Amino acid sequence: MADGYLEKHQQDYEARREAFLRRQRHLPPLKPRPQRPDDEAL
Repeated sequence: MADGYLEKHQQDYEARREAFLRRQRHLPPLKPRPQRPDDEAL
């Protein structure tokens, strides 16, 4: 294997992870779903 292969992939992974986490922080929180009744016939 080439020198630095694993290090390069680790750096790429960390950059993708940081970008993902940065996007996650800016997303609005999910709204809770309305509760469905236990009996659908109601």
